[in-house]
Amino acid sequence: MQKSHRVIVTVIGRDRVGIIANVSAVLAEAGANILDISQSVMDEFFVMIMMVDIERAGVPFAELKQRLNAKGEEMGLKIDAQHEDVFKFMHRI
Repeated sequence: MQKSHRVIVTVIGRDRVGIIANVSAVLAEAGANILDISQSVMDEFFVMIMMVDIERAGVPFAELKQRLNAKGEEMGLKIDAQHEDVFKFMHRI
């Protein structure tokens, strides 16, 4: 089975200006391509899920995940990244 180059990025936290811009900047700096994005605000909470292609990224997945986690800590958000295969396995019906 061919390994997927797609990653699911989740962002959860209090809504504030600049969340999408900051997360997108981390991904762009790493050379990752955003394929799809879904976001909503529930009361004061921001929730976003992104499908990201890391095939041409200039950094390994582990480093990208660390950069996203660091940006989340800086902004008071929970940001996580999982390979698509892991995400599908964990959320199967």
